[in-house]
Amino acid sequence: MNERWHSVRDGETSSIICVNPFSSVAFRKTPFRRALIRWYRKSGRSLPWRDTRDPYAILVSEVMLQQTQVATVLSYYYEWLHRFPDFAALARAPESSVLHAWQGLGYYARARNLRAAAKLVIEQYRGRFPRDLGQIREFPGIC
Repeated sequence: MNERWHSVRDGETSSIICVNPFSSVAFRKTPFRRALIRWYRKSGRSLPWRDTRDPYAILVSEVMLQQTQVATVLSYYYEWLHRFPDFAALARAPESSVLHAWQGLGYYARARNLRAAAKLVIEQYRGRFPRDLGQIREFPGIC
């Protein structure tokens, strides 16, 4: 998918590419990107979901971080992963247990969507998170 936005500058139209993390554009070295990386190395926060390649843990963090401050998510993240350590555990859990564990994060539809996504991973993808962006976008709560 090649998304483009257009902006008008000094009477001229220029194309601005909507950066998609799955596209090669996101990996192009630009002066801005280099400066941003330097800043991050100096000032960036160490967060647990940045140190894992586990798609389940990353999905949990992404869903929790929707409309919720990082400090709040940090207080729930480890407990959630302890209670529901993988897609299979979350998919097996009763909805009432999932909602109880989510209590305090608000927006309970996120918890329901996360559980539904876990069920999809187990039932349709044999427990492996899909790599295809189109398939991922079909998950509940993912656009």
